[in-house]
Amino acid sequence: MSDEHPIIEDPALGTFLRATTELTDGTVLTHDWYAGTLTVEGTEIELMLEGTSADEAAALLPRLREVVADLATIRRVASDAVVTTFSQGEPAPHELDDAASDLVLDAIEATSEGTVVFHLNDSCGTHFPEGYWPAAHLDRDGTVAHVTVES
Repeated sequence: MSDEHPIIEDPALGTFLRATTELTDGTVLTHDWYAGTLTVEGTEIELMLEGTSADEAAALLPRLREVVADLATIRRVASDAVVTTFSQGEPAPHELDDAASDLVLDAIEATSEGTVVFHLNDSCGTHFPEGYWPAAHLDRDGTVAHVTVES
């Protein structure tokens, strides 16, 4: 990798590279984040660190490590928040349990503001239309500040 986009190595979370996308015409777009992956229970989760430089992105590693260390609990908090946000009234316990297994964690994004975003995938296709996914935005203290639907 060039000096322009150095690799970030973290002993707990692995390798992060500057995120790029190659278009069909060969043009390469460079994104404002670094990306890595984490395998949890046989499933790969994309990890994203916001930043245009390795130093900016690496500064977010401690926060991302905290979230990953408590992943099971935070994942459930995120799926419960999604159900609660989009339910009419108080959701039943079985609705929360169903969503906890149906909404699969696809990516975790650490932002420069200290927010961590859990991007969830509707694995059964009954909760969200195809091409849309819920995202739970967690404050620095780990509480869900808001939920969005992204595409």
